[in-house]
Amino acid sequence: MELLTPSPPPLTHPSNSLSGFSSMATYRRGFYRTSQIITPQTREIVEEQNEPKVYIAVGKSVNKNVALVQWACKTFGNSEICIFHVLEPSPYIPTLLGRLPATQANAEVVSAFRNAEREEARKLLSRYLNVCCKSKVKASVAVVEAHFVLKGILDFVNKHNIRKLIIGAIPDFCSSHRSEISSYGSCLSYPSLPFIYSCVKVKKSSQKASYAATYFPSFCEIFFVYKGKLVWTRQPPDCSSFIGPISANTRAVVADACGLRSQSLKSCKREVILSPERARSSSYRDLLSSGIKSLIFEEGISSDTGLWPKNFSSTSRSNPIIFPSLSISTSPSTDSSCASSAEQMESPDVEMESLIKQLEEASIEYESSRNVAIAEMLKRKKLEAEAVEAMRKVKAFESAHAHEVKLRKEAEVALENILLEKEKLLKEREEKTSELRKATRNIALLDSRTQEANQRCEEITGELTLIHSSIATLRQEKRKLLQQNTEAMNWINRWKNRGKDGGLSSSGECSASPELLEFSPSDLQTATCNFSESFRIGQGGYADVFKGELSDKTVVIKQLHPHNMQQQSQFFEQVEILAKLRHPQLVTLLGVCPEAWCLVYEYIPGRSLQDRLFCKNNVSSMNWKMRARIIAEIASALLFLHSSYPEQIVHGDLRPENMLLDSTDNCKICDTGISSLIPQQTLRCPSFGRQTEPKGLFSYTDPEFHITGALTTKSDIYSFGLVILQILTGRTLAGLLSEVRRAVSCAELESLLDSSAGEWSTYVSRRLAELALQCCEVNSRDRPELTPTLVMELENLHVLEEQSVPSFFLCPIRQDIMLDPQIAADGFTYEGEAIQGWLESGHDTSPMTNLKLSHLELTPNHSLRLAIQDWLCNLEFLT
Repeated sequence: MELLTPSPPPLTHPSNSLSGFSSMATYRRGFYRTSQIITPQTREIVEEQNEPKVYIAVGKSVNKNVALVQWACKTFGNSEICIFHVLEPSPYIPTLLGRLPATQANAEVVSAFRNAEREEARKLLSRYLNVCCKSKVKASVAVVEAHFVLKGILDFVNKHNIRKLIIGAIPDFCSSHRSEISSYGSCLSYPSLPFIYSCVKVKKSSQKASYAATYFPSFCEIFFVYKGKLVWTRQPPDCSSFIGPISANTRAVVADACGLRSQSLKSCKREVILSPERARSSSYRDLLSSGIKSLIFEEGISSDTGLWPKNFSSTSRSNPIIFPSLSISTSPSTDSSCASSAEQMESPDVEMESLIKQLEEASIEYESSRNVAIAEMLKRKKLEAEAVEAMRKVKAFESAHAHEVKLRKEAEVALENILLEKEKLLKEREEKTSELRKATRNIALLDSRTQEANQRCEEITGELTLIHSSIATLRQEKRKLLQQNTEAMNWINRWKNRGKDGGLSSSGECSASPELLEFSPSDLQTATCNFSESFRIGQGGYADVFKGELSDKTVVIKQLHPHNMQQQSQFFEQVEILAKLRHPQLVTLLGVCPEAWCLVYEYIPGRSLQDRLFCKNNVSSMNWKMRARIIAEIASALLFLHSSYPEQIVHGDLRPENMLLDSTDNCKICDTGISSLIPQQTLRCPSFGRQTEPKGLFSYTDPEFHITGALTTKSDIYSFGLVILQILTGRTLAGLLSEVRRAVSCAELESLLDSSAGEWSTYVSRRLAELALQCCEVNSRDRPELTPTLVMELENLHVLEEQSVPSFFLCPIRQDIMLDPQIAADGFTYEGEAIQGWLESGHDTSPMTNLKLSHLELTPNHSLRLAIQDWLCNLEFLT
């Protein structure tokens, strides 16, 4: 085991040290030399009051290194601490095939494994950093990657010029070899030599401590700690170990060589204090000479160590040398015995003085020789370090050369591949050229085949002529079916006008009352998470709308405000009536909860007509055909409501927000009949109207409602007219009605139409605008009634542009297709309602010739009516 540091021997008082010499020159010279070395160190200690940063080298053992960090925080609490860990990359990488060398594994796998190692190192350092935080010590962390841990620590020390370093070590406590001391004392005739020193050893198995003590720079002060206790400190080089006046540069060089306190045992000398009488004794001189010589060789300074210079002869080495730090004290009894023996000796004092002089010369020569030896040793270490660095550079150059050779080979392989690919592309080019030639020849063949196909087409045209004749036969049969269909429609119309008990069917006819589901308040609370705000999808003046799940089905729950509703019994009666309504363009009422004043409707996924018209929430616009179809669907739903039995049902709140478009863009009207659930006095309240209608918008409410306070079917007709105007123009209602009236009268309707709907059909747009203006008349008596004929006309508007309408199918007054053609006295055929209105208004002249009619009777034009119906049926069949 290598001895690292000894305890210094006890120093004797200067007066006792001088008692054995006849001259003070020798002692003064040694004292002054010691003082010259100690004084600068004292100044350096004073200058280093500002503590430098303390560095701690930690490993993977958490338990051991936590104690190391705690000791550092306790000892250097006022200094900044840097905890660093040297990460040694693993040479093997774990893969699915086992542990593979890093050079043979995939680069991505190696990179991922290295990142995992770095992450583990950072986690390890964070635990040590928490210890410093608990101790309220300023600390930082660092990770160093090196293939050799000790070399990584050394490079880190040199890079950051570390002055204080704390590392762990495994100590071995022991005492000095007492047998050697006792034998040496007996040789000098000292029965009880009071010279005991203890030391600390570090096991040779502790490679880190041994490497640090040997190769770390001398300016670094190293603290070896074991289990939270300081084992040993390698101080910066103490130049007091040199003898004689040494320059500052020499001290710095020597400090690098002998800075390790582990070698301080060799520099720990025993001061020999001789009395004058003892020194004059010849026997003592022999003993002293032999004892000093044995001490020199006992300290390990021999010719084998290489510390003696070549000019230092064996004669000078055999001469006794007194070290200033060597002290051999004598007891009084020993002094008396030496004095008695000196009296017996007859050697003159001159011999003693010459001996002392020789000792001084030998000491000086020893000092110079030792300094030369140390300088040589420093040079040797420097050369060794340079040799190691040169070897490292050689290895780096060899690896770089190997890498360059590898890259050169890869480049050659890549070049060969490129040449091969070039040859392959040239071959493909030749193949494509030959294919192009073949394609050119094939084009000529195809031209000839095209001529043959044209001839075949002419033959097929003849066959189509035969097919058309067959179609004519089928049309005759179809006319028969249309006649039957017309008769059935007439029967349905008559049946609607009469009405029957039992509610309405899904197509507008009466049917048995469907079953109305009744839910409990707890069911609705569960479906909406206790009417959570996240389930709210709408809010109005008379109800809040929520989305929920009932029986694995998505529904819409409308929670009415009780203070705006009728009594509960009347409320339930009205709900039963609304539950009987079934129509494709109406949102179906599924159930009710009377206790919570809630209505449960089917859920329609999609957007409202308001969103589609004004392109809200990033929805696409609608073309004019889709808009015409939606108007027809709204008219069909209103006709269904207004034709109900025993009493008509008024929607009361018809506006684009209450018209939903499903995934197939079919229109469904919601909030049907809600106005029947609200008392008339509540509806007439101005504050209620302001709550239900959006702020800043023109009202959809019938102007007569503000006067009479009653909602009628003509109120829905007025709202329907406003909706048509919005569908045509895509604008808000503010000033829209007057603008459309002016545009129609000035034949400038196209300037108001919504351009996002595409190019409108002139006939369709004008017909819809005229119908909307009729519906928006201030006087309800001037508004038209919704009839099956009008609804059928609206349903066919969006397909009329695809088929040109024969001119004799159009009414001269209305300029639309006649559904009930009537012949007047002037010989022209008119729409029945149009010519009757003309005659009832007091006219007795022809609308076409302005001549007086011979009579006011009308004759049905059955042939024209059948032709129009046949044309419309064919149109429906084609669409």
